[in-house]
Amino acid sequence: MKIALGCDHRGVVAVQSLVSHLTADGHDIEVIGDLTGSVCDYPDSAYAVATIVSDGAAERGILICGTGIGMCIAANKVKGIRAALALDELSAQLSRSHNDANVLCLSADLIGQILVRRIVDTWVRTPFEGGRHERRLAKILKIEDGQSPSV
Repeated sequence: MKIALGCDHRGVVAVQSLVSHLTADGHDIEVIGDLTGSVCDYPDSAYAVATIVSDGAAERGILICGTGIGMCIAANKVKGIRAALALDELSAQLSRSHNDANVLCLSADLIGQILVRRIVDTWVRTPFEGGRHERRLAKILKIEDGQSPSV
């Protein structure tokens, strides 16, 4: 799977760890942005990764900042993105199986590196269930297009 990774200065160590971890699992990884640790703003990375996913150049994206919240908010502004913040394996699994999340947002400060890898592994391996969830995703697309979901 082609996965785009991005972070702000707080997520550099986590992204560096994930590159080797995901590559070892056979994924094609594209790191977006600078991994020097220089101070940078999370909306820049969120936009870059979300755009790559939205355009289809990567199947999924992973974004890491201090809490994951800012990345999630920024990424969800890009049309076609369903970014989810996951702080545990269950939320990662449900974001994929129920919401077909195509961008995973993680916290560099609130969870450790072992849990980050477990969350990512769960998220990458979980398929979208479809079925009743497809109706709900269609409603999200209506909202994204400026329409009422109940029409």
